[in-house]
Amino acid sequence: MFRGGAPRALFVVLLLMAILLIVADLNWSKMREGRSYLSLVVTPLQWLVDLPSRAADNLSGVLVSRATLLSENERLRTEALVLERKVQQNASLMAENIRLRELLSARERVQEPVKLAELIGVNPDPFQHEVIINRGSEEGVYAGQPVLDAGGVMGQVVSLSHYTARIMLITDARAAIPVEVNRNGFRAIALGKGVMDELELEHVADTADVRVGDRLVTSGLGGRFPRGYPVAKVTEVVRDPGQQFVQVKAVPTARLDKSRHLLLVEHHSQSVTRLTEGADE
Repeated sequence: MFRGGAPRALFVVLLLMAILLIVADLNWSKMREGRSYLSLVVTPLQWLVDLPSRAADNLSGVLVSRATLLSENERLRTEALVLERKVQQNASLMAENIRLRELLSARERVQEPVKLAELIGVNPDPFQHEVIINRGSEEGVYAGQPVLDAGGVMGQVVSLSHYTARIMLITDARAAIPVEVNRNGFRAIALGKGVMDELELEHVADTADVRVGDRLVTSGLGGRFPRGYPVAKVTEVVRDPGQQFVQVKAVPTARLDKSRHLLLVEHHSQSVTRLTEGADE
């Protein structure tokens, strides 16, 4: 344009045409209709020009959305696992709370002083029904001390160290506990059979009044177990006309294979014996 010649002439022509179009657009109504038609013609071109940009935006949105969804899915899965673990923990705590409430109720029924103990081990020998608790001689535990749970008598202390004690359960084949039928006071000896859910009464006469469903409680004979604590429930009475004695089987009321918290009973006769021994020394 500044060199003169054809470029300058073209610039002047285009400038005049632009001025004429502006004037015509302002004063001539037909120009507006022409502009609308021109926009209609240009619209497909604008759409084609904008297509790559829109395609890139959509692709970017899809990629970002997928990454976001994967991240959110992973986060929700983690939160679900955490919540599931908390639910399981809460269920375990609720069950333990129920067991402790039952044990507290049993403690209120016990007249003698008691100590709370927790089971920390089980004898792996299948022929010896023994458990280990976290109380020992340092806490005043003594050999022969009765052990209860919320359901009834579990057994007695057979050996101990400073901080642990070994409990022989009433179902052990070596165990025997004096009992009486709660309904009528009939006395017998309940023997362990080496089976976790079975006791058997020894030398029960054929004429004895023992029935299925009778509850057996400690008789207090022998001075080892205090009187009146639940031991078992009679499940079977077999009478053989050719035999002098009947076979009586019972199931322990204590949860021998489930209880975790136990009560150590400070039996009065044992306390007097220990105090007497201490005075003699």
